[in-house]
Amino acid sequence: MSDDGLGSAPVRRGGGAATVLDRRRGVSGELVLQERDGVLEIVADGTFLMDTRDGRSERLLVRAALAASAAPVERVLVGGLGVGFSLLEALGHPTVTSVVVVELEPTVVDWHAGPLRAVTAGALDDPRVAVVVADLADHLAAARAGGYDVVCIDTDNGPDWLVRPANRTIWSPHGLALARRALAPAGVLAVWSAASSASFEARLRAAGFGTVDRHEVPVDRGEPDVVWVAS
Repeated sequence: MSDDGLGSAPVRRGGGAATVLDRRRGVSGELVLQERDGVLEIVADGTFLMDTRDGRSERLLVRAALAASAAPVERVLVGGLGVGFSLLEALGHPTVTSVVVVELEPTVVDWHAGPLRAVTAGALDDPRVAVVVADLADHLAAARAGGYDVVCIDTDNGPDWLVRPANRTIWSPHGLALARRALAPAGVLAVWSAASSASFEARLRAAGFGTVDRHEVPVDRGEPDVVWVAS
């Protein structure tokens, strides 16, 4: 999900008319699940968040983090359930034994028992998966130090495309310190964004990670998606 200013996120949609499948009041305002040209979309207060069209960058978020780890990865934290692409990527890795998914919106979790179940094939029922309905920053603050081998953050549209102002904490030096504390000594942090951000990349480098790599994934409209991997 997003971080700072309703209506500011980039819009990436197909050209057909959308059919609303469900509309509810969520933690961040109105949440809508809609279908457009066979693609499911999640919209918050009129701001497009994500869809089931592609998922390349969401999968890369996890795949690149796992590849960057110097040790076998068993324990993964996915910050943001979304439509489930990141969760599926984590479950497909042979060494992963535990995936904790932190999702702020109960409605999004509910949709995975309904229309989105076809996308994730019931992945939330996998015994390796634990879904925590909570704010990611709160979860990181309460997490055991060194409890995760990999932390993947995809809870907003990125540090400069914010839907929920309270998410700013995640992108701050304090939020990055919380993520680093939750990582094992050889752990890896991966962060997804709908656009590049030089200021956030500088904060990431200043957070004490030895290596920070940026990956870009072209999209049909607008700037490329960006994945930072810090180890």
